[in-house]
Amino acid sequence: MSNAVLQVNGVSKRFGGLQALSDVGITINAGQVYGLIGPNGAGKTTFFNVITGLYTPDAGSFMLGGAPYQPTAVHEVAKTGIARTFQNIRLFAEMTAIENVMVGRHVRTHSGLIGAVFRTPKFKAEEAAIRARSQELLDYVGIGRFTDYKARTLSYGDQRRLEIARALATDPKLIALDEPAAGMNATEKVVLRELIDRIRKDGRTILLIEHDVKLVMGLCDRVTVLDYGKQIAEGTPAEVQGNEKVIEAYLGAGHKPH
Repeated sequence: MSNAVLQVNGVSKRFGGLQALSDVGITINAGQVYGLIGPNGAGKTTFFNVITGLYTPDAGSFMLGGAPYQPTAVHEVAKTGIARTFQNIRLFAEMTAIENVMVGRHVRTHSGLIGAVFRTPKFKAEEAAIRARSQELLDYVGIGRFTDYKARTLSYGDQRRLEIARALATDPKLIALDEPAAGMNATEKVVLRELIDRIRKDGRTILLIEHDVKLVMGLCDRVTVLDYGKQIAEGTPAEVQGNEKVIEAYLGAGHKPH
């Protein structure tokens, strides 16, 4: 029996005259950190946006947790079981840290509009449970002390961690991180790496797009490399680092990564 969380096959996407993706596919198994890398314009973000429902593919098939799904809209994908962060942080700036996480948690609530309007006992109990779980997640990512701080007042690295807490609040089958280390200093990257490693050790499955090759190679179980919208390599970090096409396309001919 397959332990694949996400299977994507034959994805193609065109924007006008530009073929952004050509027949791209990946399989991510449960508990893996799976990396997606490539030079600027390689199609990484387009592929990521197709998987998470931001773009509609021209072709391709998708399986999540063994069941077919069609990524038609971001909120539907979240309900299905994929949570994502964005390269440019998208928090509710004027909401507190815990309120931001609670927004994510509401994807899994049941009491509905009537309960919210009339504040039924069921609604109040569920809201208390949401708040408690949201606090747990703030503690988990290391920013529990900022519960009642507005999101905009947090440091850049802490805002990134808040985004990850909000994504985890949806109880995803797969958490998709879009350039989480972008803009971080060396210290913040160490903290981020430790957090991603912890999430993986706790049984979560992660898809990671990242420019920081060192971070990807140190964290990921498997890596796919895109170039001009095509898959040029897939394998373990060691296999990918030794691939001549990757060395030429991603790192420049004659440069071998260490």
